[in-house]
Amino acid sequence: MSDAYVPESRWRTAAAAALVGGGLLLAGWAVVRGMSGGGAGGAEVGADVSRLAFRDVDGNRRTLADYRGKVVLVDVWATWCPPCRRSLPEVADLQKAAGGGYVVLPISVDEGGWSAVKPFLAQNPQLGLTAYLPDGKAGLAPLGEIRGIPASFVVDRRGRLVRTWAGYGEGMAKRAVDEALKLR
Repeated sequence: MSDAYVPESRWRTAAAAALVGGGLLLAGWAVVRGMSGGGAGGAEVGADVSRLAFRDVDGNRRTLADYRGKVVLVDVWATWCPPCRRSLPEVADLQKAAGGGYVVLPISVDEGGWSAVKPFLAQNPQLGLTAYLPDGKAGLAPLGEIRGIPASFVVDRRGRLVRTWAGYGEGMAKRAVDEALKLR
């Protein structure tokens, strides 16, 4: 009776190995794509994203069009996201160092909105971060589907997307902003 099950168990083992191997290839492709600048959102490089809308802590509505003439780093994050929390010190440092050439907009997608973000920022005063929230469900729509967070989007002086990636890599945001500042 055990001989009758040998071919079936070999088939199952081969099928499981193929599924695991395919899953690993897909995961590896997703990581490489995300880290190389193509995995954060559905918007294509060159797309006009100046309609992206967000609100500050006082409820004032802004769009990326308000920053025309400057390079913009949009960082989409959440308080509950471990990679986001690792990236926030770098984002905060970039935000503090921003001058006339660029601006950094950390936009939280926490479902709790300000009721989640304010306590987080109060518990982490060392960040000195000025955070924002999307202006409703359509606020981030110009970026397309955001497939993972943290997600970073670098926008040129004309409001066009020049670089995007998902995940956190030390120094990536600064390098991307520096590259965008060189563009005319």
